[in-house]
Amino acid sequence: MDKDRHTYDTQAEWVHVEFPEQAAFKAVYGFAGSLGTIHLEGVRYVPKGVKSRTLLVFMHPATTLQLLPMPRALAARGMHVLCAGSRYARNDSALIMENVVVDLGAYIRHARQAWGYEKIVLMGWSGGGSLSLFYQSQAERPTITHTPAGDPCAITTAGLIPADAMIFQAAHVSRAVTFADWIDPSVMDENDPDRRDPELDLYHPDRKPPYSAEFLARYRAAQLARIRRRTDWVKETLETLKKRGGKELERGFATHRTMAEPRFLDGAIDPNDRPIGTCFMGVPETANNGPIGLARFSTLRSWLSQWSPDDTNAHGEKCAAGIHVPLLAIEHSADDAVPQPHTRRIFDAAASADKSMTVIRGANHYFVGQPEHLQQAGDLCMDWLRQRGLLD
Repeated sequence: MDKDRHTYDTQAEWVHVEFPEQAAFKAVYGFAGSLGTIHLEGVRYVPKGVKSRTLLVFMHPATTLQLLPMPRALAARGMHVLCAGSRYARNDSALIMENVVVDLGAYIRHARQAWGYEKIVLMGWSGGGSLSLFYQSQAERPTITHTPAGDPCAITTAGLIPADAMIFQAAHVSRAVTFADWIDPSVMDENDPDRRDPELDLYHPDRKPPYSAEFLARYRAAQLARIRRRTDWVKETLETLKKRGGKELERGFATHRTMAEPRFLDGAIDPNDRPIGTCFMGVPETANNGPIGLARFSTLRSWLSQWSPDDTNAHGEKCAAGIHVPLLAIEHSADDAVPQPHTRRIFDAAASADKSMTVIRGANHYFVGQPEHLQQAGDLCMDWLRQRGLLD
């Protein structure tokens, strides 16, 4: 019986991957990043009684994805699925994207050498989309030897194994580009977030959508200007620490008000089927200064690697230009997390000769309350995999 025509019971297996690494200082809480060894945890879903030469790999830089419906739905279709956690799982405050690429490479090497899979498909979901593109571009042609902060990284020496195909779904161009679209430009003093420019305050009671083209142009420019001011401070602080030559090597800091995306409130901007007046974190104005907003807590090095659009190496469009494996790009038309143009931007930038793009109409980011859209996404992926000989 064909895999995609049958529903299988699945079992979840805990995965532990470890590899040696020396770091100048400890940047990960607890045992996971003990000096000298990196410990990674994940979950592999395996359909009971079903063998496969292909492994689908989901990985997000900062969270684990095993609770999402898509990995489990694909496993129930007969696919072997790995949900891989980075060394920064559930805490992105010190996250270095170059290190996450190395972590993903350790999983893929384990999948090939320990489990014996012949084919690997990267499943770039949400924040895992730009990570997958970053990984694949460097696995095909490793070039990055240092992080944006100037620290050595192991990308060119890690022996990264390229994947055989990629599915980019409900994913954005990069964390840094998304951050540039979402940060609140009204903040005038990073040490006093209540000092604000009312002319740039998206949540001012006198400012209602739709927003004029002139306002949006000024707003977007002010967003980038705020990020660049913050980035200048980060670089100056890093340089000061280096010049001191002491044992203080890193510093953490908070950045307030980072969830002020005009698309959340104005459906006329890049229109699609997303709900207006809300976002995947709830009420945008509440999330804007809440404890879980984008880049709320960061280290100096993480800011440059993860949040600065001028410095990050994990820029999806730039990385897509360096991938050549088959690519399926899937946009969710009611996505309340990923800006509408991002999927098309990645599709257009990809150097893959075999690439296709589709839109699942009405699908929200997580398929919440949408089993029919989840079914459609599963059908789409299985058909695409079958056509490329990746089901057996």
